Amino acid sequence: MTTPSPTLVLGGHGKTGRRVAQRLSALGRPWRMGSRSATPPFSWDDPATWAPALQGAGSVYLSYFPDLAVPGAADTVGAFARLAVQRGVRRVVLLSGRGEEGAERAEQAVQASGADWTVVRATWFNQNFSEGGFLDGVLAGELALPVGDVAEPFVDADDIADVAVAALTQDGHGGQVYELTGPRLLTFAQAAEEIARAIGRPVRCTPIPLDAFTDAMAAQGEPPEVVELLRYLFNDVLDGRNAHLADGVQRALGRAPRDFAEFARDAAASGVWRPR
Repeated sequence: MTTPSPTLVLGGHGKTGRRVAQRLSALGRPWRMGSRSATPPFSWDDPATWAPALQGAGSVYLSYFPDLAVPGAADTVGAFARLAVQRGVRRVVLLSGRGEEGAERAEQAVQASGADWTVVRATWFNQNFSEGGFLDGVLAGELALPVGDVAEPFVDADDIADVAVAALTQDGHGGQVYELTGPRLLTFAQAAEEIARAIGRPVRCTPIPLDAFTDAMAAQGEPPEVVELLRYLFNDVLDGRNAHLADGVQRALGRAPRDFAEFARDAAASGVWRPR
């Protein structure tokens, strides 16, 4: 039996990349990390690192940092995808952003690369509340965010990883765009209520002005490009354009997506929201 070529997992320390790597390992599939700390190292900012990281890879999980919405991301991703094909990569699974014009340009660049491509187009992650920028607010009992009553179909990172691994390891997913959402719409306030219910103590969502939020992020040392990205996501993308459900999880996996309440119960049981 022929051993499959390894999958290069870009963003392997991130919310989805880490889960993709775990699933590939569980399936006995070879993979290697694409990150600055890997051997060989990989950096989006240094194209000289791309070819060594791609050496011998048969597929790529492509997660771009910090986000496909940043200026120049589509050109960079397109150049990488073309190089990957030249180096013998057959499958490219792109993690994309729902409702982001820059992300759609990156999708088009990957689709034009010649790869057997799959787009995994996701909305806000459930895990932003347990592993990302909202964790401190949950622990403090108050999420101070520039949000109103717009509802989002929060999606679970485990569902994203399951779809990505299916596309990386199974036939039949090439040329597919999978829009991934959870099974229902929630406002940020309703998400906070679900978390409060799971942990048994109050967590509220307090709307604040966008400028106050981004100023606070800058004061905490976030780089200017990240601050601008947050401004774009909260001001532009969070305008209701994604306030509808999609069937990507069902189409890719033949099952329903994970509900936010289930995520909240499991996260609470893990102790991640236990007061420090």
